[in-house]
Amino acid sequence: MLDKFFEKIGNYISFRYGFFILLSLTLVLSIVFPRSDNFVLFMVAVCFLGIGFYNKPVFLVGFTVLVVYLRYHLVSKADDSAFLTYLVSYFLVSLTSAGMTLYVQKVKKDSLDLTKSLINALDSRDTYTSDHSANVSKYAVQIAEKMNVSIDQCNIIRTGGLLHDIGKIGIPEHILTKQDRLTSKEYNTIMMHPEIGYEILKHVDGFKKNGVLDIVLYHHERYDGKGYPKGLKGSEIPFAARIVSVADAFDAMMSNRVYRNELDLNFALNEIRRNKGTQFDPEVADAFLSMFKEKDIKVERTAINLVESYKKQKRYKNLYSALLTKWEKN
Repeated sequence: MLDKFFEKIGNYISFRYGFFILLSLTLVLSIVFPRSDNFVLFMVAVCFLGIGFYNKPVFLVGFTVLVVYLRYHLVSKADDSAFLTYLVSYFLVSLTSAGMTLYVQKVKKDSLDLTKSLINALDSRDTYTSDHSANVSKYAVQIAEKMNVSIDQCNIIRTGGLLHDIGKIGIPEHILTKQDRLTSKEYNTIMMHPEIGYEILKHVDGFKKNGVLDIVLYHHERYDGKGYPKGLKGSEIPFAARIVSVADAFDAMMSNRVYRNELDLNFALNEIRRNKGTQFDPEVADAFLSMFKEKDIKVERTAINLVESYKKQKRYKNLYSALLTKWEKN
């Protein structure tokens, strides 16, 4: 229960709304029942105030003074000295809540910085997959948002997308960068990267509880049960891993690899469409494809960024033509 509360602190905006709702409710109760002492509600409201406005010191101080003023004049019948007592006690509560939230945010930032450092270490070993993890994370979050996944789950998917290939740190470099077709033994070695990634991250307690480890371990499972490493099928595969699987496959097709050039956009989309129900979860695949069909702003911008990137590398003709054809038909 406490872990879920600390996860919610990351979405501090909801605590701002909670503060105003609680304060309004407390004032209504104080007016309707003038003899009641709503001390607990006032205190909870101030806790929400500290969490919601931890990064807005002016608002934090101003609203704390407002709460003290309202409590003193609407509820308390005490003398003037009580106002100072309320002021000190409520400031202690709000500042303690704000300090706790600031610490939680710092821990999350440090965790994200560590994640980015690990990804940079991976990208430095395999220049052909540079930015792949960031792209997969971005696409996966867009799919999740399209499927109305919660903000907390989107953040988990964002982290899992960044870390999904972290196990490739344990794959010999001569295999990662080999230009010829991989042997069966080398391919089996590559297939070990989800389990290697799991072993690297399994001691991070937060990743174990929030599902990031599931993404790392299961992003190569197939909907028809023919994937690896466990051969999970359908709903046995964690939902977040099914989302990352589609994002991973799409970016792999749209990236220039050591053994081939990037593929045409229409080809990549048709591959996702063709493998619905076999490699990919049909609902996830449909959500992804609908973003192109409906000219989703985020994906359109991502596609435009891809075009600009490819233009700089003089490798853009096929992609650019495919994009124009697709959008003109729609």
